[in-house]
Formats: sequence, C-alpha cells, structure tokens
Amino acid sequence: MTTANSLAPLLERFFTQRLMQQRQASPHTIRSYRDTFRQFLIFAQERLHQPPSRLNVEQIDAPLIVAFLDELEKQRDLTVRSRNLRLTAIHSFFRYAAFELPTHAAQIQRVLAIPSKRFTRTLVSFFSRPEVDALLAAPDCSTWSGRRDHAFMLTAVQTGLRLSEMTGLKREDLVLGVGAHVRVIGKGRKERCIPLARSTLSVLKAWLREPQRGDEGVLFPNARGNRLSVHGVQYLLNKHRLAACNGCPSLGQKRVTVHRLRHTMAMDLLQAGVDRSVIALWLGHESVETTQIYLEATLAMKEQALARTTPPQGKLERYQPGDKLLNFLNSL
Repeated sequence: MTTANSLAPLLERFFTQRLMQQRQASPHTIRSYRDTFRQFLIFAQERLHQPPSRLNVEQIDAPLIVAFLDELEKQRDLTVRSRNLRLTAIHSFFRYAAFELPTHAAQIQRVLAIPSKRFTRTLVSFFSRPEVDALLAAPDCSTWSGRRDHAFMLTAVQTGLRLSEMTGLKREDLVLGVGAHVRVIGKGRKERCIPLARSTLSVLKAWLREPQRGDEGVLFPNARGNRLSVHGVQYLLNKHRLAACNGCPSLGQKRVTVHRLRHTMAMDLLQAGVDRSVIALWLGHESVETTQIYLEATLAMKEQALARTTPPQGKLERYQPGDKLLNFLNSL
C-alpha cells in the first residue's frame, strides 16, 4: 500500500479541508457523514479483514459499497430513505477523490454510478387537535421535568421547529415583549424568526423564571444542564404518549416525534387558509413546492373540494365483455 493511495489521509482531508474549510458544512452534516463512514469502515474491516487505517482506495470499490448498503437495509432494517442518505455521503467523498486521484477515474465513476433507490412516499402523518391537547396535558407540571416537557412540546407544536432546532435553542433566542418570537438558524444556515402565540409566550415566560441549569443557557436542558440528546427527547415523548393514551386512545397507534409535531403545525396553517409560500418561510423550506406534501395529506380539504363539484351520475348497466384479445392487452 502506497501512501498516495492510502484511504486514511484522503478521508481525513475530505472532512477537514473539503467539508469544514471549503464547504463550511453544518455540524449536522458533518456528524451525519461521520456516522456513515464509521459504519462503512467497520463493515469493510469485517469483510476485508484489515483495520481501517491500513485500507487503500483500490479496496473501496463499487461491489463493496453495494454490499454495505444492502446490509444496512436488510440486516439493520434501515429505511430506503436512510440508505440513500448513506449513499449520498459516499458519493460526496468520491467526487472529492476524483480530483485528488485522477488515476482512479474508472473506479470512482463506477461508485458514482450506484443509483439511489426509489421508494414509496407515504402521506404526511400529523396529530388531531384532541391528540395534541392530550399530549400537552400529560406532563406532571408539579415537577421541574414536567414543566420543561410541557414547555418543550408546546413550543414544538406551535413553532414547527425541527428536532435539532428545538434542542439547540438558547434562552437568548427568545425575544419577548411586543412581537414576541423565537430566532433560529436552521437547515442550510438560514436564519428565521417564528412568532409566538400568547399561550406559548405565557408558558415560556414562566419557564424562564425557573432556576437556570448549566452554564450554556440551553432553553430546554437535561437534568445536568446540557443539551437534550436525540434519545432523551424521544424518551420524554414516548413517556408522555403512554400517559396521554388513557384519555386519547388513538395515540396508542401513533409514534410521537418532534417531526410529527412539526407536520401538525404545518397542517394547522394550511387548513386555516395560510398561503403555501408563508408556510414554507415559517418552516424554513428551501422551496415552496416542499409544502405540496401537506396538500396531499389532508383528507378534510379534499372532501371540501369534492363538495364543491358535481359528481358524475353513474347509471347501472349490464356489463358487456369486449374482444378477448383487447381484454388480454388491457390486462398487461
């Protein structure tokens, strides 16, 4: 193995120079790419019986990558969407490698030719108003953690912030008084301001009077004053979902996530007649077309549209079979 073809220094330069310095990728993107290559290197070590630090670029070929993606999907039950995200990270690395190692152009092209998988796009799932009310009533507000969880869920469902945006909120991001709002820097490093409803503002003002935990000023910290982890957020949401099932049985069949609370806010705006461009700005979408998924999800709006139309008057008639050959072709 020559030093020029060693995978380790090339991968290090990809993270430090390409992602961090040149592209100035967000910490979320860097963590996502890091997790992808950590999983892939462990897989390559098992397949090639060689430690990751001693691998060379020639060994990372298209068949090995395809086998890695297949294992993620079949053995680890990863969704097709997540599998495609892993492939995106690998493609990004090999596009960088194409400039660094032009002598490996054929191998790199074969890797870049690995296609993303197509998948069925399911309808957006969201909560009804009774389900939201049951969730918000579930925390025990006589305890510190209960008051935090209530404020967390209320803020999430009213602002529609992403999970990373919610856990990254600082006390200084809240602007109180006239025109109260919360300021975040979200996906794509876009800064946006989301107005706060009076009910949310009242709860947050009470929460700010709680003794601050930790020195980082995290708005919704864990018990040690640090930023809530992804697993910590899911734990508290699962706990309150189980408690809310007693008064709202429909929650027993649903998974509560911050993203589903985000969808709920978007559906509320859409059903209230808010323009799609405003919803896109509210949620921090890159394109207005992204909000199309909410139009497809709401059955109530489709029923209202149906009520404004004149349905065709069907007439019951005896079925007459057509030509056998045409029937055969139509069945294909």
